[in-house]
Amino acid sequence: MMTDIITETIDRIKMTVPEDRVLIKEPMGRHTSFRIGGPAEAFVLVNNEEELSAALAAVSGSGAEHMLIGNGSNLLVSDEGYPGIMIKLSGDFESITQCADDPHRIRAGAAALMSRVSAFLTERGLSGFEFASGIPGSIGGAVFMNAGAYGGEIKDVVRSVRVMDADGSNARDVSGEDMGFAYRHSKAQDGGMIILSAEMEFTPDDQSEIAARVSELSAKRNAKQPVNYPSAGSTFKRPVGGFAAALIEQSGLKGYRVGGAEVSEKHSGFVINTGGATCEDVLAVMRHVREKVLEDSGIELEPEVRLINCSL
Repeated sequence: MMTDIITETIDRIKMTVPEDRVLIKEPMGRHTSFRIGGPAEAFVLVNNEEELSAALAAVSGSGAEHMLIGNGSNLLVSDEGYPGIMIKLSGDFESITQCADDPHRIRAGAAALMSRVSAFLTERGLSGFEFASGIPGSIGGAVFMNAGAYGGEIKDVVRSVRVMDADGSNARDVSGEDMGFAYRHSKAQDGGMIILSAEMEFTPDDQSEIAARVSELSAKRNAKQPVNYPSAGSTFKRPVGGFAAALIEQSGLKGYRVGGAEVSEKHSGFVINTGGATCEDVLAVMRHVREKVLEDSGIELEPEVRLINCSL
């Protein structure tokens, strides 16, 4: 049953965001790469800064539970869903443009997919983003968690980030140096900062050579990772002094399964949805993996996937 607070907050949001972009009881499995998750009380698609500011002002003013999501590629949402308002960036936030004053720089909206950014850069002969070409997420999510792969991280190319306060006010640019980037971390995770877009700088290079490197990394990813199954990418963070996948494999957990959730036979760092997996299935696999790895190695794995309305 929707609470009065959420109902009143949705009515306020609809004063700025068209009603057809305010969805009630929207299944989150439609919006996560895991294809798992019960319904959010409300799901709001905002297309520009004005709509986002109004939506954030409404939820902040009412105290309604809420959160922003990107491409949903790093989320595990409870089977019960989310007891609040999900806000997803779309429209203008999906834009990618080359900076007029510096052709080596581009600005990508927080909802722009990494794959689209990679293709945009390849077409223009700009190198430095190849490492991210296969990461199945958005720029906002990548900046939020300082996503990385194959020796590169978003912090390497970000020069500034446009942000907004959590209450929808004070849109401004923050330098890359002031984003507090660290391993799978940025200052945005500390709260109070909503990522709108990022300006990134790259190096000119031969278009065909960039395309060849992207293709090579794509082939490597496809050969080593279970890309044919829904997942949230690497399930656990890399621990100090080791690799999560190696520790999991050494504990004999490849193929370990509960319901439709399984430690991938192809890459033990991934928990995959083999079909019909529930959030509880995934959590059960994660709990067993953590316990067995801790028992065998003394190392406690920490989740890299974000747990929404659920916990280990």
